[in-house]
Amino acid sequence: MLTEFARDHAFTIAWFGLMTMAWLGWGQEDPPRDWRWRLGVGSVLGIALAGLFGYGVVRRWGDATALEGRYAWFGLLVLAEILIAGVGCLFLWRMRRNRWVSWWVAVVVALHFIPLAFLLDDWSLIALGLVQVICLAALVPKLTADDAPTSRLVGPVMGTSLSVFALVSVVVFLMRTGAPW
Repeated sequence: MLTEFARDHAFTIAWFGLMTMAWLGWGQEDPPRDWRWRLGVGSVLGIALAGLFGYGVVRRWGDATALEGRYAWFGLLVLAEILIAGVGCLFLWRMRRNRWVSWWVAVVVALHFIPLAFLLDDWSLIALGLVQVICLAALVPKLTADDAPTSRLVGPVMGTSLSVFALVSVVVFLMRTGAPW
């Protein structure tokens, strides 16, 4: 993350840690046997990032944020993301294509990073979203050829991309701000 706001930076690392655990957990729905331990280790790493940097957010709660004066826009973005994901999931379920739910949710999440970059004044989020969209598009032929839940590949792609972004952000945070506590 390339923001100048330490509070936003710590929050994003903590949130991406939590989402790493969630996506890697979803990937455990039907993983290849040799992936299971990796998904578990990644989930634990995500929890550790969420805890350490969540504490950093609490310590910096009074600090400046890029969202100052933009909270309503942030709320609308999150609401739109939830509605679009939910309507798409309902459509997939009604079309009996529910194995595509994780892929659809991942696409919505990846695309939401683009407007989020403008709200947080951090262009690195656009790069993350584009990398995720490209990876998700590249998965389509393999997912189409298989009957397994899409989460088996989508979860690791999303979890890994979020954890890598969070770990790079940790290095930037430590160099700029110091320890999160």
